[in-house]
Amino acid sequence: MTLFLLLLAALMQTPAPPAPLAHFHHLHLNSTDPAVAIAFYTSHLESEKRKFAGGPDALYDHNAWLLFNKVSAPPKREVTSAIWHMGWGGGDNMQATYQHQLDLGAKFFVPITDISDQCDGKGGNGRFWFAYLDAPDHALIELNTTAATNHYFDHVHLLSEDAIAASDWYVKEFGLMRRGTPSREVRSRCGRQTAPAASMMLDDVNIIIYPVGNAKAAFPDWWKDRTELEAPAGHSIDHMAFSVADLDATVARLKADNVKVLAGPAKIPGTAVRSAMIEGPDRIDIELVEENK
Repeated sequence: MTLFLLLLAALMQTPAPPAPLAHFHHLHLNSTDPAVAIAFYTSHLESEKRKFAGGPDALYDHNAWLLFNKVSAPPKREVTSAIWHMGWGGGDNMQATYQHQLDLGAKFFVPITDISDQCDGKGGNGRFWFAYLDAPDHALIELNTTAATNHYFDHVHLLSEDAIAASDWYVKEFGLMRRGTPSREVRSRCGRQTAPAASMMLDDVNIIIYPVGNAKAAFPDWWKDRTELEAPAGHSIDHMAFSVADLDATVARLKADNVKVLAGPAKIPGTAVRSAMIEGPDRIDIELVEENK
């Protein structure tokens, strides 16, 4: 048998990789006026208005959704839950991206900043810039230096009491792929703790976890008399969601792993979609969505 045929036979005998446990599905936002919020996103950021499952208006970008709950009172803006912010790529010229947002009338929670600036007044090397948009309902959106073609929804930034343990949970329960090997070395930037931290990928969405000490230092007024992260329900970003192929089997598996199920499984009203809500690390609410049945 030739070498080619031997290699071909070996490839044919190699088992197919296991199906992913989940895919990134959506972030769910609370908004006093979803129509205004959707108009902002479609005019300021790469995204398109779509109907979700034949139901309410929503946003879609790069295989991920933003869904909206209409609320009568402004949602909580304080960074006191495990969901810190979401992010869109700023491309390779963040100064131009930042100016474009200003020209559109955007407001910023944090202006454009060089991440290498060590707070000594000497500036940085100009290689990586970031800024935080103050979006409708005070949802925080990070824009940062990315590849030239990346202007899409690309990350969710979380907070945790133990970022390494939290990342272990996401890897085990949903198959997220780690980026690099996390370290328990404590690091800080400008007086704000940035590590231990973890970075993972789910499809094209980067899920980053920072220590909660970062938020405690950055937002002392919001953390006065508070020691623990609270559930994100009722905040500007209410929860995140993963899609799964078999909701019932997934819920059963999670229950066996002592994961707390908060609601469901049940149909989402007005759609053929089924979902359940679970509690992840640091009291984060995670919706599980099944669209294929």
